[in-house]
Amino acid sequence: MKARKVRQCCLPFALSILMSATFSAHAEDATESAALIAKGKYLAIAADCGACHTAPNQGKEMSGGYIISSPLGNIVASNITPSKTAGIGDYSEQDFVKAVRSGINKQGQHLYPAMPYTSYAKISDADMHALYVYFMHGVKADDNVPPATDLPFPFNIRSSMFFWNMLFADNKPFIPAKDKSDVVNRGDYLVNALAHCDTCHTPRNALMGQNNAQALSGGSLGSWYAPNITPDQQAGIGNWSDAQIAQYLKTGHVAGKAQAAGPMAEAVEHSLQHLSDDDINAIVAYLRQIPAVTQATHSPRDALGKPATDEAALRAVKNPDAGWQVYASSCANCHQADGAGNHFYPSLFHNTATGAPQADNLIATIVYGVHRQVDGKDVVMPAFGPDGLFTDRLSDRQIADVSNYVLKNFGNAQLNVTPEQVKTVREGGERPLIARLAQPAVWGGGAVVIIILLVLLVSISRKGKKHGA
Repeated sequence: MKARKVRQCCLPFALSILMSATFSAHAEDATESAALIAKGKYLAIAADCGACHTAPNQGKEMSGGYIISSPLGNIVASNITPSKTAGIGDYSEQDFVKAVRSGINKQGQHLYPAMPYTSYAKISDADMHALYVYFMHGVKADDNVPPATDLPFPFNIRSSMFFWNMLFADNKPFIPAKDKSDVVNRGDYLVNALAHCDTCHTPRNALMGQNNAQALSGGSLGSWYAPNITPDQQAGIGNWSDAQIAQYLKTGHVAGKAQAAGPMAEAVEHSLQHLSDDDINAIVAYLRQIPAVTQATHSPRDALGKPATDEAALRAVKNPDAGWQVYASSCANCHQADGAGNHFYPSLFHNTATGAPQADNLIATIVYGVHRQVDGKDVVMPAFGPDGLFTDRLSDRQIADVSNYVLKNFGNAQLNVTPEQVKTVREGGERPLIARLAQPAVWGGGAVVIIILLVLLVSISRKGKKHGA
């Protein structure tokens, strides 16, 4: 009887121990899950997912609808919330990985490389798992159905991306270099995988594939131009200090050098400013040691120009320069008559937008303005193109005139902007060869067949070389 009583007394005690252990296990699981979601959120920010998949000023987080302008037409970002009707709520982890790394959704459709899966292919398995957990459990489901992407023929044939992927998407995982430090390898992973800096700053060939032989040496982004960020002293950022590069990535502004606008402003606002100091420093360390790519330029982009001294003389002239007239009425109030700017508005000399070898960013800044929010503060320059106030809008001729005045006085005086160039920027930039060849007015429907045959021949040749190596 005594032994039985002991056993009966031990039973509640044993149950309490079991319940305590179960509770501890659940609490531990919950803590681990929360940590994984937090990790996934940070990775999604580093990958800049929100910049494209959240429509500005109206869309809910990751619910799609943002229009991405591309040389081939407008691409509408999809809903990537865990909605089962409009988003990716029914995606398995394998489906998610296939979409992110290979650019193929659950329905088997090829995605367009405006979604940078060519870079995301290098994301590690552990990070991909954290991203999946975050999107499934850390993002609020939203049933918004964005408009479908409707590119012109033949680019609306998504299956054609199969051939493009054979040429330009290798799906190779990131492998840290044994002869590089952990910091440099982390920077490599961020620049060429998560943050996908390479997709904008690397030039592209006639078929819109990256020319990685000239990696990070600058590339056209439709209306904008992503500059050379290799450590070349003249053409790149070799004359920037580590602190200046880090400051630019965090704030989009370095006095006397550069201010972020367009796609770079979006990257700073939605992604880079939120990265840890360690990750920013890793990016800097990586950029410092990549091969410098030299280009035809006589001085760094931020070294050109000086304050204007012709204000009084121009006012005394009966028929003053047309560009100065636009500048005096639309720009001088903020940037000052001598172009020196002030605490709120940047100097126009010693400015990468005015000293660059191409005028794209200067023109685009005038047309579209500047919009970025850093540390909760808005940095804004009004647009003078179609999005500007009716009283602020300038014609192509006026924008060309004021661009030339600014270039002559504050930047690269070797450039000359024409109204035709401004029109091209307004329309989304120079169209690549593949887009021009596909126009019905050029070759008609036969263009599709010829392009596909060419791609097939090149891909077969490429595979042959791989097997023969």
